[in-house]
Order: sequence, then structure tokens, then C-alpha cells
Amino acid sequence: MNKVFIIAEAGVNHNGSVALAKKLIDVAAESGVDAVKFQTFKTENLVSKNAQKADYQKETTDKEESQFDMIKKLELDLDTHRELMAYCQEKNIMFLSTPFDHDSIDMLDNLGLEIFKVPSGEITNLPYLRHIGSLNKKVILSTGMADMGEIEDALDVLTEAGTPKENITVLHANTMYPTPMEDVNLRAMVTIGNTFDIPFGYSDHTLGIEVDIAAVAMGASVIEKHFTLDKTMEGPDHKASLEPSELKNMVKAIRNIEKALGSSIKKPSNSEKPNMVVARKSIVAARPIKKGDLLSEENLSVKRPGDGISPMRWDEVVGTIAQRDYDEDETI
Repeated sequence: MNKVFIIAEAGVNHNGSVALAKKLIDVAAESGVDAVKFQTFKTENLVSKNAQKADYQKETTDKEESQFDMIKKLELDLDTHRELMAYCQEKNIMFLSTPFDHDSIDMLDNLGLEIFKVPSGEITNLPYLRHIGSLNKKVILSTGMADMGEIEDALDVLTEAGTPKENITVLHANTMYPTPMEDVNLRAMVTIGNTFDIPFGYSDHTLGIEVDIAAVAMGASVIEKHFTLDKTMEGPDHKASLEPSELKNMVKAIRNIEKALGSSIKKPSNSEKPNMVVARKSIVAARPIKKGDLLSEENLSVKRPGDGISPMRWDEVVGTIAQRDYDEDETI
């Protein structure tokens, strides 16, 4: 209950290598995340041959290379998917992959994928959303670049196609790699959840882990974060990804925040109850008092420990008669 579902996004950081993909799975499993996610696509169905790269991709890959050629090298075939899924099972971590076209949706469905992740770029793709919705699986919907109306439309398509709303989690996201801090707009994540009365989370492309921790503190039930073996590797997404030690630190921080959030009830915790006697105070004699003396503001004081009458009852005690003798500092 209340456990944040953490997705380590390997994406295309395997650079087309099965061995590298398995190393990424190892890192994800060791870090304590719940799932490791790849990307499934047929390049011919995804991008036209003259499509330009995004600016951040031009900075991290060969500028002369087309988006088609860059992506083609990162494509994983059916047998590779089977191999990686089996390896994830061996490592006791959930395998996920984002499909980017209809053939890929069918392939992942046939492979028994439990959760379908809709990437931000497909949130306005009605046929794609209808296809995903018809599977009646759990859906995680990323909302980078989208406004509230587009999110509402996408949710309508998914639910009308057959996916119950309670099976959908919506992720706030920003698609710039890396995302500038001033563009995160994390409060919008809560707005999405409140507006649509739906579980929400955050898909993060910032550098560092602090925004993910903040998102969990604000109620995120899912966190997705890119990771790599080495930020300096060649490829479009390595630069904006966490390295293994950073991923571990993020998971540790999120699990600590989960514990720290606790319940909404304010009461003394089990760990601090012993401190109540030590840190709180009681009404004591400020000087020696004889039986029959009037207890007054002059002969009473408030001091530790808190094992006597609470100072909140000061007005009840002042003006009464001492029932016995008291030494200085003795609890009344």
C-alpha cells in the first residue's frame, strides 16, 4: 500500500546491444526499482526518412545522420524482446516497453505485457490510443507537451475503447532532455490528479533526483526516470540519464520519503514517546512550601521533567492550598 511504482527507463540506452541491455537490467534490479522499461518500435512505422532530429538529439549524436538512421540502429526485434523479458524474470524485475506503433502494440500484447505505457508523443494519436484502450490492460499515460483538454480527450478515447479509468495512471512530464528546472511546473501534476480524479505520477527528464523526490512528497504514485551505464556514451538519451549510483540514491530517497509521509494523523510517534517525560515540564515548588500554604505564582515554577501536573493546568493549581510540605524543585 502507498508504495511508489518506480520505473527505470532504459529506453534506447542499450545502443542496440543485447549485452548492454542486460547490463542495464542488472543495474535496475540492483537499485531496487519495480520495473525496467525499454522502447519497442518498427522504424519504418515510426518516422519518415526525411524527418529531422530533435535539437537535443543533434547535440548527442551525429548531426549528419537522419532521425530514421539513428532510430533504426536502436530497434529491438521479437527474439530480443523474448530474451530480455526472460532475463528480467530471472532478475525478479518487471519488464516494460513503450510501443510506438500498431505492430509494436500487438507484439507486446502477444508477449503478455502487463502495463502499457503511452509516450507523450502519442497522446494526440487517436487510432493508437484506441488500440491501447481496447486491450483492457493497465495504462500509464505520459502528458508531455499536452494541455488539460488534450489529456481529457486521450482519457476519453482510452476509456471508450474499453480500459476502465481506475486502470489508468497519468504522468506529468516535460519532453525536453534535459528539462530546465523552470519548466518542470510540478504543481501541474497535482492539478491533473485533482481535475480528473485519477492516480498521477511524474516522468522526469531533469538532471539530478530532487524533482523526483519532491514529486513523491506531493503524492506521485509512479516515478519514471531515464538511466544509463555512463552519461558520456554515444546516443541520444545518455546525457540526460542517471548513472547507476544516482539511480540507487534516487530509489533510496523515494523509499525514505514513502516512510516519512506516514498518515495524516498528528499524534506522538512511538519513537518520541519516551522524550515526553524528558522534554516536557511539570509544576514544581519554586522554594520550600509548608502544608497549608497558599500555592501562588511566587512559590510555584515550571521545570523538567514532565512526570507531574502539566503546566497547562497552572490556573487550576494557583490559589489552592498545599496538602503537604514540599522541598524546592519537588513536583506538586
